[in-house]
Amino acid sequence: MTDHALPDALAEIRDEFLALDEPERLQLLLEFANELPEIPARYADHPELTERVAECQSPVFIVLEVDADRRVAMHATAPAEAPTTRGFASILAQGLTGLTANEALAVPDDFPQTLGLTRVVSPLRISGMTGMLLRAKRQIRSRLV
Repeated sequence: MTDHALPDALAEIRDEFLALDEPERLQLLLEFANELPEIPARYADHPELTERVAECQSPVFIVLEVDADRRVAMHATAPAEAPTTRGFASILAQGLTGLTANEALAVPDDFPQTLGLTRVVSPLRISGMTGMLLRAKRQIRSRLV
């Protein structure tokens, strides 16, 4: 992975995970699950404006905004009964929000694999986070046209 392409917020999150032993990494992921920001009412009241992340077993929905200054905001919903998936959604929402579109698009596609979680959560869950990231990037690109 090219570390220079990883924005500071995501690099800090990654480093926080890698500084822990594997069981503690899972606990940190669960802490992130509790920190998933609420989705704005304009989307909560209109779920058809969000996109289902088909790669996730749990019902995860995301929507990305790009403002006039090309700053990204990611919003996501994930059920409380799917804490690892919710944790991944929270990491991406917190890590991508505030970046420029170009910074967000430059996040390496393998970012989820760099968190040191591949032995503590199922490959399906890692695939779901990768799917979230790729769909987020696709939404950003579509809003730049």
